[in-house]
Amino acid sequence: MSTKATPRISNRSADRYRGYSDLSIVYEGSSENIPVHVPDVSTTGMFINTSRHFPEGAVIKVRFRLVRSNLEITARAEVRYCLTGVGIGVQFVDISAEDQAAIEQELQISKLP
Repeated sequence: MSTKATPRISNRSADRYRGYSDLSIVYEGSSENIPVHVPDVSTTGMFINTSRHFPEGAVIKVRFRLVRSNLEITARAEVRYCLTGVGIGVQFVDISAEDQAAIEQELQISKLP
C-alpha cells in the first residue's frame, strides 16, 4: 500500500510570518492586560494565542514589533473566530498602508533562501 503524503492546500488569502515580538492587545473599552503568546501575522490579520474568550465581532487594538525592521505596528482588528482556550483569529480593520507594507516586506525577506 502506498503512503504518499497529500499536499496541504491553504485557504488563507495572505502569507503568514512569525518574526515579531512585544505583542500586546487591548479589548476596546477596557484597560485590562490580556495575556497572549506570539502567534503569526499577515498583511490582513493574525492568529493570537490566548486563553481569554472573545466574541466574534469584538474589536481589539493590537501592537507588536517586527523583528527585522524593529518597526512597531499598531492596528485595530476584529475577531473573526475564537477557539476557546486556544486563541483568536483577527482581521485588521484599521491599519496604515505603511504598516501593511512593512509587514509585506518582512514576509518577502523571510521567504528568501
